[in-house]
Amino acid sequence: MGFEQALSGLTGAAQDLNVIGNNVANASTVGFKESRAQFADLYAAAQGGSGANQIGIGTQMAAIAPQFTQGNIQTTGNPLDVAINGNGFFREDTNGAISFSRDGQFSLDANGFIVNSLGGKVTGYPATAQGTISNAPPVPIQLSQAPVAPAATQNVAISVNLNATATPIPAATAFSVANSGSYNSSTSVTVYDSLGTAHTLSLYFRNTGTNTWDVYASGDGTQVGAGAVSTLTFGTSGTLSASNPALPVNVNIPVVGAQNPLTFAVNLPTASTTQYGVPFAVSSNTQDGYTTGQLAGYSIAKDGTISGRYSNGQTRAMGQIALAMFANPQGLVAEGGNQWTESAASGPPVVGAPGAGTMGVVQSGALEESTVDLTAELVNMITAQRVYQANAETVKTQDQVQQTLMNLR
Repeated sequence: MGFEQALSGLTGAAQDLNVIGNNVANASTVGFKESRAQFADLYAAAQGGSGANQIGIGTQMAAIAPQFTQGNIQTTGNPLDVAINGNGFFREDTNGAISFSRDGQFSLDANGFIVNSLGGKVTGYPATAQGTISNAPPVPIQLSQAPVAPAATQNVAISVNLNATATPIPAATAFSVANSGSYNSSTSVTVYDSLGTAHTLSLYFRNTGTNTWDVYASGDGTQVGAGAVSTLTFGTSGTLSASNPALPVNVNIPVVGAQNPLTFAVNLPTASTTQYGVPFAVSSNTQDGYTTGQLAGYSIAKDGTISGRYSNGQTRAMGQIALAMFANPQGLVAEGGNQWTESAASGPPVVGAPGAGTMGVVQSGALEESTVDLTAELVNMITAQRVYQANAETVKTQDQVQQTLMNLR
Protein backbone atom coordinates (compact mmCIF):
# COMPACT_ATOMS: atom_id res chain seq x y z
CA MET A 1 0.00 0.00 0.00
CA GLY A 2 2.94 2.33 0.67
CA PHE A 3 3.77 2.46 -3.04
CA GLU A 4 0.27 3.75 -3.76
CA GLN A 5 0.52 6.71 -1.36
CA ALA A 6 4.04 7.59 -2.51
CA LEU A 7 3.05 7.44 -6.16
CA SER A 8 0.11 9.83 -5.59
CA GLY A 9 2.45 12.10 -3.61
CA LEU A 10 4.96 12.14 -6.46
CA THR A 11 2.19 12.96 -8.93
CA GLY A 12 0.83 15.69 -6.68
CA ALA A 13 4.25 17.27 -6.17
CA ALA A 14 4.87 17.21 -9.92
CA GLN A 15 1.51 18.87 -10.54
CA ASP A 16 2.29 21.49 -7.89
CA LEU A 17 5.63 22.19 -9.63
CA ASN A 18 3.76 22.55 -12.93
CA VAL A 19 1.44 25.17 -11.43
CA ILE A 20 4.38 27.03 -9.86
CA GLY A 21 6.28 26.86 -13.16
CA ASN A 22 3.30 28.32 -15.01
CA ASN A 23 3.12 31.16 -12.50
CA VAL A 24 6.82 31.90 -12.92
CA ALA A 25 6.52 31.78 -16.72
CA ASN A 26 3.74 34.41 -16.56
CA ALA A 27 5.45 36.74 -14.11
CA SER A 28 5.50 39.43 -16.81
CA THR A 29 2.11 38.68 -18.40
CA VAL A 30 -0.19 41.71 -18.14
CA GLY A 31 -3.33 40.98 -16.14
CA PHE A 32 -2.22 37.43 -15.24
CA LYS A 33 -3.57 36.02 -11.97
CA GLU A 34 -1.37 33.54 -10.15
CA SER A 35 -2.84 30.08 -9.51
CA ARG A 36 -2.62 27.85 -6.50
CA ALA A 37 -2.70 24.05 -6.55
CA GLN A 38 -5.18 22.70 -4.02
CA PHE A 39 -4.93 19.07 -2.86
CA ALA A 40 -7.24 16.70 -1.03
CA ASP A 41 -6.52 13.44 0.79
CA LEU A 42 -7.78 10.07 -0.51
CA TYR A 43 -9.47 7.23 1.38
CA ALA A 44 -10.70 3.93 -0.02
CA ALA A 45 -14.47 3.82 0.20
CA ALA A 46 -14.39 0.02 0.63
CA GLN A 47 -12.44 0.48 3.85
CA GLY A 48 -15.22 2.44 5.50
CA GLY A 49 -15.77 1.87 9.14
CA SER A 50 -14.19 3.31 12.21
CA GLY A 51 -12.29 6.50 11.40
CA ALA A 52 -9.58 5.47 13.82
CA ASN A 53 -8.75 2.45 11.63
CA GLN A 54 -8.76 4.19 8.23
CA ILE A 55 -5.44 4.60 6.46
CA GLY A 56 -5.35 7.07 3.60
CA ILE A 57 -4.29 5.98 0.16
CA GLY A 58 -2.62 9.23 -0.87
CA THR A 59 -3.49 12.62 -2.29
CA GLN A 60 -5.18 14.06 -5.35
CA MET A 61 -5.36 17.43 -7.11
CA ALA A 62 -8.65 19.01 -5.99
CA ALA A 63 -8.42 22.24 -7.98
CA ILE A 64 -6.14 24.78 -9.58
CA ALA A 65 -7.55 28.02 -8.20
CA PRO A 66 -6.61 31.39 -9.75
CA GLN A 67 -6.18 34.09 -7.13
CA PHE A 68 -8.06 37.19 -8.29
CA THR A 69 -6.19 39.73 -6.22
CA GLN A 70 -5.46 43.26 -7.43
CA GLY A 71 -2.21 43.61 -9.36
CA ASN A 72 0.06 46.62 -9.25
CA ILE A 73 -0.72 49.42 -11.72
CA GLN A 74 2.11 50.40 -14.05
CA THR A 75 1.85 53.59 -16.11
CA THR A 76 2.67 53.41 -19.82
CA GLY A 77 1.59 56.73 -21.33
CA ASN A 78 -0.38 54.99 -24.11
CA PRO A 79 -4.00 56.25 -23.83
CA LEU A 80 -5.36 52.94 -25.15
CA ASP A 81 -3.64 50.96 -22.38
CA VAL A 82 -6.30 50.53 -19.69
CA ALA A 83 -5.97 49.04 -16.21
CA ILE A 84 -8.81 47.96 -13.91
CA ASN A 85 -8.62 48.85 -10.25
CA GLY A 86 -11.34 46.67 -8.75
CA ASN A 87 -13.13 43.37 -9.35
CA GLY A 88 -14.32 43.85 -12.92
CA PHE A 89 -13.27 42.25 -16.21
CA PHE A 90 -13.15 43.67 -19.71
CA ARG A 91 -15.87 42.16 -21.88
CA GLU A 92 -14.59 41.23 -25.35
CA ASP A 93 -16.25 39.94 -28.51
CA THR A 94 -14.35 37.64 -30.89
CA ASN A 95 -16.58 36.84 -33.87
CA GLY A 96 -19.60 36.67 -31.58
CA ALA A 97 -17.88 34.65 -28.83
CA ILE A 98 -17.80 36.61 -25.55
CA SER A 99 -14.78 36.33 -23.27
CA PHE A 100 -13.46 38.27 -20.29
CA SER A 101 -10.02 39.59 -19.49
CA ARG A 102 -7.95 41.76 -17.17
CA ASP A 103 -5.44 42.51 -19.94
CA GLY A 104 -5.93 46.10 -21.06
CA GLN A 105 -3.36 46.26 -23.88
CA PHE A 106 -5.67 47.68 -26.54
CA SER A 107 -5.24 49.23 -29.97
CA LEU A 108 -7.38 50.32 -32.90
CA ASP A 109 -7.94 48.10 -35.91
CA ALA A 110 -8.38 49.31 -39.48
CA ASN A 111 -12.09 49.95 -38.92
CA GLY A 112 -11.68 51.94 -35.72
CA PHE A 113 -12.68 49.15 -33.31
CA ILE A 114 -10.82 48.89 -30.00
CA VAL A 115 -9.27 45.41 -29.98
CA ASN A 116 -7.00 43.27 -27.83
CA SER A 117 -3.81 41.60 -29.06
CA LEU A 118 -5.81 38.64 -30.42
CA GLY A 119 -8.25 40.81 -32.37
CA GLY A 120 -11.12 40.53 -29.90
CA LYS A 121 -13.25 43.69 -29.81
CA VAL A 122 -13.73 45.50 -26.52
CA THR A 123 -17.42 46.02 -25.84
CA GLY A 124 -19.18 48.94 -24.21
CA TYR A 125 -21.87 51.53 -24.64
CA PRO A 126 -21.91 53.50 -27.92
CA ALA A 127 -22.34 57.27 -28.14
CA THR A 128 -24.51 59.32 -30.47
CA ALA A 129 -23.02 61.83 -32.90
CA GLN A 130 -23.78 64.52 -30.30
CA GLY A 131 -21.73 62.69 -27.65
CA THR A 132 -24.56 61.18 -25.58
CA ILE A 133 -23.81 57.71 -24.15
CA SER A 134 -26.45 55.13 -25.05
CA ASN A 135 -28.15 52.84 -22.53
CA ALA A 136 -28.36 50.02 -25.08
CA PRO A 137 -26.72 46.62 -24.35
CA PRO A 138 -22.93 46.55 -24.81
CA VAL A 139 -21.59 46.26 -28.36
CA PRO A 140 -18.07 46.44 -29.83
CA ILE A 141 -16.79 50.00 -29.42
CA GLN A 142 -15.93 51.72 -32.69
CA LEU A 143 -14.28 55.14 -32.61
CA SER A 144 -15.30 57.30 -35.53
CA GLN A 145 -12.56 59.18 -37.37
CA ALA A 146 -15.08 61.61 -38.87
CA PRO A 147 -14.55 65.33 -38.22
CA VAL A 148 -16.87 67.28 -35.94
CA ALA A 149 -19.40 69.36 -37.85
CA PRO A 150 -19.20 73.11 -37.26
CA ALA A 151 -21.68 74.96 -35.05
CA ALA A 152 -22.81 78.51 -35.66
CA THR A 153 -22.40 80.98 -32.81
CA GLN A 154 -25.61 81.56 -30.90
CA ASN A 155 -24.42 83.37 -27.79
CA VAL A 156 -21.59 85.77 -27.02
CA ALA A 157 -20.74 86.97 -23.49
CA ILE A 158 -18.17 89.69 -22.82
CA SER A 159 -17.28 91.08 -19.40
CA VAL A 160 -15.47 94.43 -19.37
CA ASN A 161 -14.51 97.29 -17.11
CA LEU A 162 -15.08 100.71 -18.63
CA ASN A 163 -12.84 103.51 -17.41
CA ALA A 164 -14.91 105.85 -15.27
CA THR A 165 -12.43 108.67 -15.91
CA ALA A 166 -12.74 108.44 -19.70
CA THR A 167 -13.52 111.69 -21.55
CA PRO A 168 -17.01 111.72 -23.14
CA ILE A 169 -17.09 111.84 -26.94
CA PRO A 170 -18.78 115.00 -28.23
CA ALA A 171 -22.21 114.39 -29.75
CA ALA A 172 -21.05 116.16 -32.88
CA THR A 173 -18.52 113.38 -33.53
CA ALA A 174 -20.36 110.67 -35.42
CA PHE A 175 -19.41 107.10 -34.68
CA SER A 176 -17.29 105.39 -37.31
CA VAL A 177 -15.51 102.08 -37.16
CA ALA A 178 -12.60 103.66 -39.02
CA ASN A 179 -12.35 106.63 -36.64
CA SER A 180 -10.77 105.62 -33.34
CA GLY A 181 -11.58 109.08 -32.02
CA SER A 182 -15.30 108.31 -32.18
CA TYR A 183 -15.16 105.77 -29.36
CA ASN A 184 -13.19 105.23 -26.14
CA SER A 185 -12.52 101.48 -26.11
CA SER A 186 -13.12 98.38 -28.18
CA THR A 187 -12.74 94.62 -28.06
CA SER A 188 -13.22 91.77 -30.53
CA VAL A 189 -14.25 88.13 -30.50
CA THR A 190 -14.23 85.48 -33.25
CA VAL A 191 -17.63 84.04 -34.13
CA TYR A 192 -18.55 81.26 -36.58
CA ASP A 193 -21.29 80.83 -39.17
CA SER A 194 -23.09 77.58 -40.04
CA LEU A 195 -20.23 76.47 -42.32
CA GLY A 196 -17.62 77.05 -39.62
CA THR A 197 -16.21 80.15 -41.30
CA ALA A 198 -14.73 82.59 -38.81
CA HIS A 199 -15.95 86.17 -38.56
CA THR A 200 -14.84 89.02 -36.31
CA LEU A 201 -17.38 90.68 -34.05
CA SER A 202 -16.13 93.95 -32.57
CA LEU A 203 -17.79 95.98 -29.82
CA TYR A 204 -17.06 99.67 -29.40
CA PHE A 205 -17.75 101.58 -26.18
CA ARG A 206 -18.44 105.32 -26.41
CA ASN A 207 -18.76 107.45 -23.30
CA THR A 208 -21.69 109.87 -23.84
CA GLY A 209 -21.82 111.39 -20.36
CA THR A 210 -21.66 110.62 -16.68
CA ASN A 211 -22.16 106.87 -16.09
CA THR A 212 -23.57 106.40 -19.62
CA TRP A 213 -22.02 104.48 -22.52
CA ASP A 214 -23.24 103.67 -26.02
CA VAL A 215 -22.28 100.27 -27.43
CA TYR A 216 -21.72 99.90 -31.18
CA ALA A 217 -20.96 96.68 -33.07
CA SER A 218 -19.34 95.66 -36.34
CA GLY A 219 -19.03 92.40 -38.20
CA ASP A 220 -15.87 91.87 -40.24
CA GLY A 221 -15.26 95.63 -40.07
CA THR A 222 -18.76 96.67 -41.21
CA GLN A 223 -20.97 98.47 -38.72
CA VAL A 224 -24.03 96.56 -37.54
CA GLY A 225 -27.15 98.73 -37.79
CA ALA A 226 -27.36 102.47 -38.12
CA GLY A 227 -26.64 103.34 -34.50
CA ALA A 228 -25.77 101.96 -31.10
CA VAL A 229 -26.93 98.42 -30.40
CA SER A 230 -27.39 99.27 -26.69
CA THR A 231 -26.84 102.00 -24.12
CA LEU A 232 -25.37 101.08 -20.72
CA THR A 233 -26.14 102.97 -17.53
CA PHE A 234 -24.02 102.51 -14.39
CA GLY A 235 -24.82 103.34 -10.80
CA THR A 236 -22.66 105.40 -8.48
CA SER A 237 -21.03 102.18 -7.21
CA GLY A 238 -19.76 101.35 -10.70
CA THR A 239 -22.10 98.42 -11.33
CA LEU A 240 -24.33 98.07 -14.38
CA SER A 241 -27.82 99.19 -13.48
CA ALA A 242 -29.68 99.35 -16.80
CA SER A 243 -29.36 98.89 -20.56
CA ASN A 244 -31.48 100.07 -23.47
CA PRO A 245 -32.45 97.94 -25.25
CA ALA A 246 -32.16 95.32 -22.53
CA LEU A 247 -29.30 92.87 -22.70
CA PRO A 248 -28.69 90.50 -24.33
CA VAL A 249 -29.18 92.10 -27.73
CA ASN A 250 -29.37 90.27 -31.05
CA VAL A 251 -26.69 91.05 -33.61
CA ASN A 252 -26.88 90.15 -37.32
CA ILE A 253 -23.77 89.81 -39.49
CA PRO A 254 -24.18 89.28 -43.25
CA VAL A 255 -22.30 86.17 -44.42
CA VAL A 256 -21.75 84.46 -47.77
CA GLY A 257 -22.59 80.82 -48.51
CA ALA A 258 -23.83 80.03 -45.00
CA GLN A 259 -27.11 80.67 -43.26
CA ASN A 260 -27.52 84.41 -43.84
CA PRO A 261 -27.45 86.49 -41.75
CA LEU A 262 -25.43 85.07 -38.87
CA THR A 263 -27.61 85.96 -35.86
CA PHE A 264 -26.58 85.61 -32.24
CA ALA A 265 -27.21 87.16 -28.83
CA VAL A 266 -24.58 89.43 -27.26
CA ASN A 267 -24.63 89.79 -23.49
CA LEU A 268 -22.66 92.02 -21.13
CA PRO A 269 -23.35 90.26 -17.82
CA THR A 270 -24.59 92.61 -15.12
CA ALA A 271 -22.48 91.01 -12.40
CA SER A 272 -19.18 91.36 -14.29
CA THR A 273 -19.63 94.50 -16.42
CA THR A 274 -18.36 97.45 -14.43
CA GLN A 275 -17.33 101.10 -14.61
CA TYR A 276 -14.44 101.77 -12.25
CA GLY A 277 -11.73 104.38 -12.28
CA VAL A 278 -9.11 102.10 -13.82
CA PRO A 279 -8.13 101.51 -17.47
CA PHE A 280 -10.38 99.56 -19.80
CA ALA A 281 -9.98 95.78 -19.42
CA VAL A 282 -11.69 92.62 -20.67
CA SER A 283 -12.08 89.94 -17.94
CA SER A 284 -13.85 87.30 -20.05
CA ASN A 285 -14.70 86.81 -23.68
CA THR A 286 -16.67 83.70 -24.69
CA GLN A 287 -18.84 82.42 -27.51
CA ASP A 288 -20.36 78.99 -28.20
CA GLY A 289 -19.65 78.46 -31.92
CA TYR A 290 -16.80 76.55 -33.49
CA THR A 291 -15.39 75.51 -36.83
CA THR A 292 -15.05 71.93 -38.03
CA GLY A 293 -12.43 69.86 -36.23
CA GLN A 294 -10.37 66.78 -37.02
CA LEU A 295 -9.83 64.07 -34.43
CA ALA A 296 -6.54 64.77 -32.63
CA GLY A 297 -6.48 62.23 -29.79
CA TYR A 298 -8.32 60.24 -27.15
CA SER A 299 -8.66 60.15 -23.41
CA ILE A 300 -10.43 57.63 -21.17
CA ALA A 301 -11.99 58.69 -17.86
CA LYS A 302 -12.26 56.60 -14.70
CA ASP A 303 -15.85 55.71 -15.58
CA GLY A 304 -14.69 54.28 -18.92
CA THR A 305 -15.97 57.18 -21.03
CA ILE A 306 -13.81 57.59 -24.14
CA SER A 307 -13.57 61.24 -25.19
CA GLY A 308 -12.27 62.43 -28.52
CA ARG A 309 -10.20 65.62 -28.65
CA TYR A 310 -10.58 67.64 -31.84
CA SER A 311 -8.42 70.24 -33.52
CA ASN A 312 -11.07 72.94 -32.94
CA GLY A 313 -10.78 72.55 -29.16
CA GLN A 314 -13.93 70.50 -28.78
CA THR A 315 -14.22 67.24 -26.86
CA ARG A 316 -16.95 64.68 -27.39
CA ALA A 317 -17.82 61.33 -25.83
CA MET A 318 -17.32 58.50 -28.33
CA GLY A 319 -18.33 55.53 -26.18
CA GLN A 320 -17.96 53.97 -22.74
CA ILE A 321 -16.12 50.78 -21.83
CA ALA A 322 -18.24 48.15 -20.07
CA LEU A 323 -17.00 45.89 -17.27
CA ALA A 324 -18.33 42.53 -16.10
CA MET A 325 -18.30 40.97 -12.64
CA PHE A 326 -18.92 37.40 -11.43
CA ALA A 327 -20.23 35.96 -8.18
CA ASN A 328 -17.45 33.34 -8.29
CA PRO A 329 -14.57 34.43 -10.53
CA GLN A 330 -12.60 31.27 -9.59
CA GLY A 331 -15.23 29.36 -11.53
CA LEU A 332 -14.19 31.02 -14.81
CA VAL A 333 -12.62 28.80 -17.45
CA ALA A 334 -9.15 29.85 -18.63
CA GLU A 335 -8.97 29.86 -22.43
CA GLY A 336 -5.42 31.15 -22.89
CA GLY A 337 -4.48 34.45 -24.42
CA ASN A 338 -5.38 36.16 -21.12
CA GLN A 339 -9.02 35.22 -21.70
CA TRP A 340 -11.63 33.58 -19.47
CA THR A 341 -15.11 32.40 -20.28
CA GLU A 342 -18.06 31.97 -17.95
CA SER A 343 -19.21 28.61 -16.64
CA ALA A 344 -21.94 27.25 -14.43
CA ALA A 345 -19.54 27.55 -11.49
CA SER A 346 -18.78 31.23 -12.13
CA GLY A 347 -22.38 32.25 -12.64
CA PRO A 348 -23.56 34.71 -15.29
CA PRO A 349 -21.78 38.06 -15.64
CA VAL A 350 -23.17 41.27 -14.23
CA VAL A 351 -22.35 43.95 -16.80
CA GLY A 352 -22.16 47.67 -16.08
CA ALA A 353 -20.12 50.83 -16.35
CA PRO A 354 -16.86 51.26 -14.41
CA GLY A 355 -17.50 52.68 -10.98
CA ALA A 356 -20.79 50.83 -10.54
CA GLY A 357 -20.91 48.62 -7.44
CA THR A 358 -17.61 46.89 -6.78
CA MET A 359 -16.57 46.57 -10.44
CA GLY A 360 -13.90 49.17 -9.88
CA VAL A 361 -12.70 52.01 -12.06
CA VAL A 362 -10.38 52.09 -15.05
CA GLN A 363 -7.14 54.01 -15.50
CA SER A 364 -6.00 55.09 -18.94
CA GLY A 365 -2.33 55.03 -19.86
CA ALA A 366 -1.65 52.19 -17.43
CA LEU A 367 -1.65 48.39 -17.21
CA GLU A 368 -2.23 45.91 -14.41
CA GLU A 369 0.87 43.85 -13.74
CA SER A 370 0.88 40.09 -13.13
CA THR A 371 0.08 39.16 -9.53
CA VAL A 372 2.88 36.57 -9.43
CA ASP A 373 5.30 37.14 -6.53
CA LEU A 374 8.54 35.60 -7.77
CA THR A 375 10.07 35.41 -4.29
CA ALA A 376 7.10 33.48 -2.95
CA GLU A 377 7.04 31.21 -6.01
CA LEU A 378 10.72 30.30 -5.60
CA VAL A 379 10.10 29.38 -1.97
CA ASN A 380 7.07 27.32 -3.02
CA MET A 381 9.22 25.64 -5.65
CA ILE A 382 11.75 24.55 -3.00
CA THR A 383 8.91 23.22 -0.83
CA ALA A 384 7.40 21.25 -3.72
CA GLN A 385 10.83 19.83 -4.56
CA ARG A 386 11.27 18.65 -0.96
CA VAL A 387 7.83 17.05 -1.04
CA TYR A 388 8.78 15.22 -4.23
CA GLN A 389 12.03 14.00 -2.65
CA ALA A 390 10.20 12.86 0.50
CA ASN A 391 7.73 10.81 -1.53
CA ALA A 392 10.60 9.31 -3.46
CA GLU A 393 12.11 8.29 -0.12
CA THR A 394 8.80 6.61 0.73
CA VAL A 395 9.12 4.51 -2.44
CA LYS A 396 12.73 3.71 -1.60
CA THR A 397 11.91 2.70 1.97
CA GLN A 398 8.98 0.53 0.90
CA ASP A 399 11.26 -1.18 -1.61
CA GLN A 400 13.83 -1.88 1.12
CA VAL A 401 11.12 -3.33 3.40
CA GLN A 402 9.93 -5.66 0.67
CA GLN A 403 13.52 -6.65 -0.13
CA THR A 404 14.11 -7.51 3.52
CA LEU A 405 10.94 -9.61 3.54
CA MET A 406 12.05 -11.47 0.40
CA ASN A 407 15.45 -12.25 1.98
CA LEU A 408 13.94 -14.05 5.00
CA ARG A 409 15.06 -17.70 5.04
